[in-house]
Amino acid sequence: MKTNVGNADRTLRLVAGVVIIALGIVFQSWWGAIGLIPLFTGTTRWCPAYLPFGISTCKAPDSQDS
Repeated sequence: MKTNVGNADRTLRLVAGVVIIALGIVFQSWWGAIGLIPLFTGTTRWCPAYLPFGISTCKAPDSQDS
């Protein structure tokens, strides 16, 4: 898998995932399980929803001429 989630996007996903899971626990709702999705995509740095649109928030590596 090629990474397509950049640093800022990753941080936002990790925070959002933890918050959603915590809210699910506080309100005793299974909806907190939805927080696993941003948590997974943040930790793996790969978002399958970005693939069809060709989106990547990763910075392109600098080209090195030999």
